[in-house]
Amino acid sequence: MSTAPIHAANPEELREVRFDAAMESQIAELLTHYPIPRAALLPVLWLCQKRYGWIAPGVMEAVAARLGLSPAYVQGVVTFYTMFHTTPPARFVLQVCTTLSCAVCGAGELLAHLRKRLGIGPGERTPDGTFQIVGVQCLGACGSAPVVQVNDDYYENLDPAKLDALLDELAAAKE
Repeated sequence: MSTAPIHAANPEELREVRFDAAMESQIAELLTHYPIPRAALLPVLWLCQKRYGWIAPGVMEAVAARLGLSPAYVQGVVTFYTMFHTTPPARFVLQVCTTLSCAVCGAGELLAHLRKRLGIGPGERTPDGTFQIVGVQCLGACGSAPVVQVNDDYYENLDPAKLDALLDELAAAKE
């Protein structure tokens, strides 16, 4: 299995964020690929999420200051895109595609199976923080539906048995 767990920073650590030299270097390198700093907003946010596990208000403020944007503008972008976590996510975020192709091929059955197995529904996370379910629109893998994206990885042509095997493997993954 190649899916890496998300390690979300504690909210207290992200109240006020100052980028260290390594992060500044990565941001500076990203900025060389764009004509203006605002154009690099999504890649910089993605970099921050990789680093902190989620985009806290303190991270949004630091990004805004670094790119010369208003915090409200950065917050608007973060909250528009479902790929950004605005609260600390579980170790494994299970994004279940609910668009027509996946629905016709069994996504509803997968969601029902997840509800039963994990005891949670879309928008919820397990009490131990291991799993979180999110219903999403089109993951762009209609030809191999139904599909579930776990963190950054796609798992396609799923059925309840394959999903159980994946959940067992993820649950057994060590930090």
